[in-house]
Amino acid sequence: MTTPPSALSYPEVGATRGAPLPRGYLHLHVAERIGHGRAVFEAAGAAVTGWEMHRASGARVEASAPRAEPGVRVRISLGAGPLRLTAPCEVVWAADGPDRTGFAYGTEAGHPECGEEAFLVELREDGEVWFTVRAFSRPAAWYTRLAGPAVPLAQRLYARRLAGVLRRAAAA
Repeated sequence: MTTPPSALSYPEVGATRGAPLPRGYLHLHVAERIGHGRAVFEAAGAAVTGWEMHRASGARVEASAPRAEPGVRVRISLGAGPLRLTAPCEVVWAADGPDRTGFAYGTEAGHPECGEEAFLVELREDGEVWFTVRAFSRPAAWYTRLAGPAVPLAQRLYARRLAGVLRRAAAA
């Protein structure tokens, strides 16, 4: 995959790192418990930052690096044949700490949405491991505008699917 200059399609770069999310976008926040203990945290964190979470959910991933780090370019594709949607993104921030790991990517020109999405795995003090998806977006293509309220529903369902993927990966 070649890496042309960054073409992020929104000005609020990095806004998923803190609160509140920017106004003028739809907001998504899904948090699910995926297990307990350091081993679950490490397995889930590796699956998130190594793109395996996306791949195991059925998405095709083309990335400019094997691990999500700032500046890495990625194209996520879902669907098949003429119904395949491709979403070009760039990793805008990453976390790699003893109790928090993950990243956020922002949309580039050509993405069906405009905004940013963060995927975080956290090991809490009580040993519980949680996966959180936090995003802000708005339609950027005619077909996402036409789909209207179906898009946020699909995003929420996909976030829950990712949590299920991590739950299974951590249990293996």
